[in-house]
Amino acid sequence: MADVEEFVESAGLYFERLGLSRTCGRVMGCLLADTGDAADAPGLCARLAVAKSSMSVALRQLEQGGLVERYRPPRARRDHYRLTEDVFGRAFRAKMTEFAAFTALAEQGLGAVGEHPAARARLEHMRDMYSFMAREFPKLLDRWDAERAEAARRRSDPDATDAHQP
Repeated sequence: MADVEEFVESAGLYFERLGLSRTCGRVMGCLLADTGDAADAPGLCARLAVAKSSMSVALRQLEQGGLVERYRPPRARRDHYRLTEDVFGRAFRAKMTEFAAFTALAEQGLGAVGEHPAARARLEHMRDMYSFMAREFPKLLDRWDAERAEAARRRSDPDATDAHQP
């Protein structure tokens, strides 16, 4: 159990570096490591030793960010939370919208700096990199989706041969 607790704390620190609260990150860690695939808010409060108000804020942020979903199991008295389907693919796709914002910011900077060579070079690099990412990352995610679908197909039909293997 100590290993899972360490993982949950590591997840808290990791997601905090990405801009979430540490409590959000710890909730993500709990849901990633939870063998039941879901938890209710009081259970998460107890497991993480956080106040109900902090948990409420964290769960709301995670739900609004599309990382967790709330649902009510049959005959249950409380809502439960679980990771959304393909949580990381969805999160990454949502973050990809920032590529266009960075590209636009670089364009604004290029208009502001005029012909200063060093500043233009930095801003052109920024614009070109984020434009590249905006073009290429959707293709990468499409490949990921295809690979996941193929892996799921192989798991459901163990006798199927993989056309991609030599």
